[in-house]
Amino acid sequence: MNTEKRRSLLKRLVASVAGIAGIGTAANAAKAPEATPQKEVGDVVMHQDVPLFSGHTKFNNLVFVAGKGAHFEGDITAHTKHVLDEVEKELQKAGSSMEKVLKVNVYLHDLNDYKAMNEAYRGRFGNKPPVRTTVAVYGGVPGDSLVEIDCIAYV
Repeated sequence: MNTEKRRSLLKRLVASVAGIAGIGTAANAAKAPEATPQKEVGDVVMHQDVPLFSGHTKFNNLVFVAGKGAHFEGDITAHTKHVLDEVEKELQKAGSSMEKVLKVNVYLHDLNDYKAMNEAYRGRFGNKPPVRTTVAVYGGVPGDSLVEIDCIAYV
């Protein structure tokens, strides 16, 4: 038997054994091309006809909500309630909800507002609240808001 025929026979034999053992299926599954996940954006904010940032971005089953602020006169309680309402609206637009939030970042204009912000924040994310980081921002929150909140959720 010549070398080429022997190699062909060995290849078929190995392929048969691998197929019986399920190895070929696993190898083929590993090579199967997967659809490349696409980033989805919502509520794109434009600046001089150029996209500046999105209100939210979705990737696979995650939703990233941009920081929301309150740009009106009011105290920390009014600002926190407004901002949380805006976060909730953005989550709903993305197909998620407050109960599906995994991580929250809270940026305060003044750390002395921490207690009052917590009072307005309490209970807004259901019985299983997300993890949270709260910081006071040197120089204040942009746009004269007393608080800005962003989050990461799932759909």
